Amino acid sequence: MRRALLAITGLAAGTTAMVVLKGSPGTSPVAQDLPAAPPPVVPAPAGPAPGGGEVSAPPSPARTSASPRPGRTATRAPASRPSVTSRAPSAPRTTTKPPPAPTTRTVTGPVVENEYGNVQVQITLSGTRIVDVVALELPEETAQSDQRSEQVDGRYSGGSGLVVQRQSADVDTVSGATATSTSYKRSLQAAIDRAN
Repeated sequence: MRRALLAITGLAAGTTAMVVLKGSPGTSPVAQDLPAAPPPVVPAPAGPAPGGGEVSAPPSPARTSASPRPGRTATRAPASRPSVTSRAPSAPRTTTKPPPAPTTRTVTGPVVENEYGNVQVQITLSGTRIVDVVALELPEETAQSDQRSEQVDGRYSGGSGLVVQRQSADVDTVSGATATSTSYKRSLQAAIDRAN
């Protein structure tokens, strides 16, 4: 009977030791949270032991601080999510656009009469700059008026004429063609005034 009692006590102590060792650090949380098996109950023998001594109850296994607490359930730590970093708003983009190309437009002056015929001038502007001047009408009644008109037109008109060079109607009068020059400048000035 003594051997049986020692075997049961040894079995209980071995089971307790396994539970305690399995609950040591480094094991999975699920194994740590399992309750320990209660020690087997050994009935006390009735009466004196065969050797004449008293039989003492087997020592109860002591709990260690590493043993799990009953009633506690295993919980998983929430999975960590990668943190989302937000960018600070950047300053608004400033795009430098080239200035728009100047618009090209034409402005026509009025018809101005003189003793030799009619004079009318048209100017072409790019933005506010005169880039070309064309005489739409010049006196051509006689050979003399035709010759004077060619002198005035050659001097004032075109992209390289005096009007484009000076950017105004303030140009010198063509000698020998005063009436045609004056009519030309009046029509030109009116066209410039209309353009502004």
